[in-house]
Order: sequence, then structure tokens, then C-alpha cells
Amino acid sequence: MKYSKTVAAALFSLVLILLALPAVNAQAAEPLIPKIGITVGDAETPQDMAATLRVILILTVLSLAPSILIMMTSFTRIIIVLSFTRSAMGTQQMPPNQVLIGLALFLTLFIMSPVISDINTNAYQPLVRGEINEAEALERGMKPIREFMLKQTYKKDMNLFLTLTKEEAPQSPEDIPFPALVSAFITSEIKRGFQMGFFIFIPFIMIDMVVASTLMSMGMMMVPPIAISLPFKVLLFILVDGWNLVIKTLISSFH
Repeated sequence: MKYSKTVAAALFSLVLILLALPAVNAQAAEPLIPKIGITVGDAETPQDMAATLRVILILTVLSLAPSILIMMTSFTRIIIVLSFTRSAMGTQQMPPNQVLIGLALFLTLFIMSPVISDINTNAYQPLVRGEINEAEALERGMKPIREFMLKQTYKKDMNLFLTLTKEEAPQSPEDIPFPALVSAFITSEIKRGFQMGFFIFIPFIMIDMVVASTLMSMGMMMVPPIAISLPFKVLLFILVDGWNLVIKTLISSFH
């Protein structure tokens, strides 16, 4: 009897402890949970207004980052050439779009590494050390990007957009309006991408023509030529190390 009473008391105490644990854990964990809140109010000082505008500017730049990457770097030409290569081989979705975009991004980082290094050395690091303000850092950071775009832009495309702006002719490259420079750069990149894609198409078109002529001469009218030419095109691309040649040509075209 005494043993059973002892066991019952122990079980009752255990139940009380288990019931009390959530409350104890809640009280112990309450100071460890951070409270996050967003409040909207009137700016009382010019510093508050400046901080708010800075946050808005940062969010705007982050939202435009994909467009900046496409418009002001080598990404446009690279993805056009890679897409032409896949279409010329006729492999449908091989490589997949994710692979082509990933390859284009890393090739863009490789090609733009001197520009990124220049921006980091002359603009970002001095800004972090407090040697220059944001406006001067932006001006220094845009200089290597402008030089890169000017180097890759056709004069004909640049003259077209300068004419359309209906403004006075710039006296130096630094005086070229930035919207006109970006527009001319994108136009030139698309043009170069299509030119390179045309030359990539030529050997694959020859294979299609040879296969189609062979099938017609053999009377095999019902056999689709693409089903026969596709293995030969893939084999040719492998034998000549096609991806190496395409990537090497792409990188060389920016120097």
C-alpha cells in the first residue's frame, strides 16, 4: 500500500512538472525571440529623410539588378550565341535553359571581372573607408562600365541614337548621354550575337542538306531528315570540341 501511494505521488508530481514545462520554456525563451516591426511616421530630422531615401534607392537598385545585368554587360551577346548554337544542332531543349543561362552568367562574370575589379578598387573600397561620398563613388563606378560599353558599341549605332536625341554632338566620350550609350550598346550586342549565330548555323545547315539529298536519292521520302542528321550534327560538334570553340570565340570577341 505504501509502495502504491509512493508511485502515485511520483506520477502526480511528474504530471505537474510536464504541465509546467511549456510555461517555463515560454518564459525562458521569450527574451531570446527578437521582435521585428515596421513603423511608418513623419521624418523629424533631415537625417531621417536621408536614411529613408537611401533605403528606397537600395530597393530600387535591387529590383533593377537583372535588367542592369542584361543591358550593361556581356550577357546579351553570350545568351544569344548559346541559343543559336542549340538551335543549330536541333537538340530541342538540350542543354536546358537553366544550364544555358547559368553558363552565360558565369561567362559574364569572367568577362566582366576586370571591370568589377576596377569598380571595387576605385569606387567601393574608398566609399567603405569613408574617403569619398556616394555620388563620387557612383561616378567612379560608372566610368569603367562606360568604357566597356563604348569599346563594344558600333559607331553606326551610336550615331543613330545621338541623332535621335536631337542634342548637340558630344565633344568627348564622357559627354555621351547615358541612355543613348546603353541603347546603342544593346543594339550592337544583338547585332553581334546574330552575326556569330549565322556563322554557327552554316556547318549544321550543310549537314542537313547532305542528309536530305541522300534520302531523296534513295527514295526515302517518308523519313524525316532531322532524325538522321541530328546524330551526325552532335557527332560533328563533339569531334571539333564545339563548346570549347564557341566559348573561346565568345570571350575573344570582347577583347
